[in-house]
Amino acid sequence: MKHAGRGLTSLARNAGSRLAAIAALMGAWVSTAAYAVNDLPGGPAVNQLNLHPAVTKIAEEQQWLHWFMMIICLVIFLAVFGVMFYSIWKHRKSVGHKSANFHESTTVEIIWTIVPFVIVILMALPATKVLVASKDTTSADLTIKATGMQWKWGYDYIKGEGEGIGFVSTLDSTHREMSDKGGPAKGQPVDDYLLKVDNPLVVPVDRKIRIITTANDVIHAFMVPAFGIKQDAIPGFVRDTWFRAEKIGDYYGQCAELCGKEHAYMPIHVKVLSAEDYSKWVGVKVKEAAAKADDPSKVWALPELKARGEKVYAANCAACHQASGKGAGPIKPLDGSAIVVDKDHGKQIAILLNGVAAMPAWKTLSDTDLAAVATYTKNSWSNQTGQIVQPAEFQAARK
Repeated sequence: MKHAGRGLTSLARNAGSRLAAIAALMGAWVSTAAYAVNDLPGGPAVNQLNLHPAVTKIAEEQQWLHWFMMIICLVIFLAVFGVMFYSIWKHRKSVGHKSANFHESTTVEIIWTIVPFVIVILMALPATKVLVASKDTTSADLTIKATGMQWKWGYDYIKGEGEGIGFVSTLDSTHREMSDKGGPAKGQPVDDYLLKVDNPLVVPVDRKIRIITTANDVIHAFMVPAFGIKQDAIPGFVRDTWFRAEKIGDYYGQCAELCGKEHAYMPIHVKVLSAEDYSKWVGVKVKEAAAKADDPSKVWALPELKARGEKVYAANCAACHQASGKGAGPIKPLDGSAIVVDKDHGKQIAILLNGVAAMPAWKTLSDTDLAAVATYTKNSWSNQTGQIVQPAEFQAARK
């Protein structure tokens, strides 16, 4: 009776654990259903099992190769295990069969050497063709350098239409705020949750785009599934890949290398435009670059420099240090920071230019933008120091 009681108790516990697991799954499903989740064109789909819809020839060939290999593996699996299980069942001892005593067969040895060799060749030929094609970055219409940094992407157009354009692409601040609060509010559209950026990479349709990857801190990886590309970005090394998008639209990817605690907040958004719209975008960016090409020797007044710094802070700093300047967790607060309020500007300038601990270097920003954000932090929240950091100070510190 004691053993029976223990058995019943064990069954009850197992049943309870199963019910708890089912309840957890149902809870996850209900919580997901509470959000307005839909397929994201160019990105992940709800309950997606297959690869992203391909928009490049390379991606199409990769998907064909994927299914080709899967079918071959499935046929081999069914054939091998089918013969094995048939033999076990048909020649079992219980129906009178006795084990045979024989030596190796030369014919069998030849067959099971040649057949796998032929299968491997059949798999290797199309795979090699796709691999070689994916590495051919010659004759590109546009060359863009993608620099991975914790935790954003820097894009520099170095050859082709748009040459000279450069900007940093960061996770949209509103999405970071949603994440800090535990996710989107119920009923709030979340199709592009944690994939929306402030400055997407823009390219023309039906043009060969060469992407040169590198990094300035740790290893990252540039991956856009719809294009069939994934290339590591390694500090001190230059790698490259390419794509030719055949459809206009928005396509999404992420850093595919575990690059630190903010790895999940490093999305990639590629906007593919028509040739005409791309030319218009280039014209706008050239004008913006000219407007931002401030004279570093210009002496700024506090109000205008602080106003500019507020925008720079919101785009690049608020995600970690918070809009309130209070920081969060291991992120140190700027409000009341001894380094920020110090009259010696050199300490803060060195950190902004070179980074420290988890904070990345911000050398990609202009001297004026860096001076603006430094001035903003020195004169915001409780830091009402009245100090002004001029662009010339950053220009001198870079030398």
